[in-house]
Amino acid sequence: MCLAIPGSIVAIEGINATIDMLGVQRRISISLTPQAQVGDYVLVHAGFAIEVIDAEEARRTIELVRELDELTEEDLAGAEASA
Repeated sequence: MCLAIPGSIVAIEGINATIDMLGVQRRISISLTPQAQVGDYVLVHAGFAIEVIDAEEARRTIELVRELDELTEEDLAGAEASA
């Protein structure tokens, strides 16, 4: 299974970009998405932008990622309480 997380491009330098992903800035390659521009949202997997997506799709995906994080925290808390 492949998991790609959306990030917003804040700067581009050649085939590299700086993105904001869930509040953290990272450098990625945009060699697979040469049409990407500053302000675009891209799906990022393994350090590469693999697709340019619209802001609404990015928002929905980010919400799902945050829900997964909350569920994981609840599962860990439940496991610790059982131990």
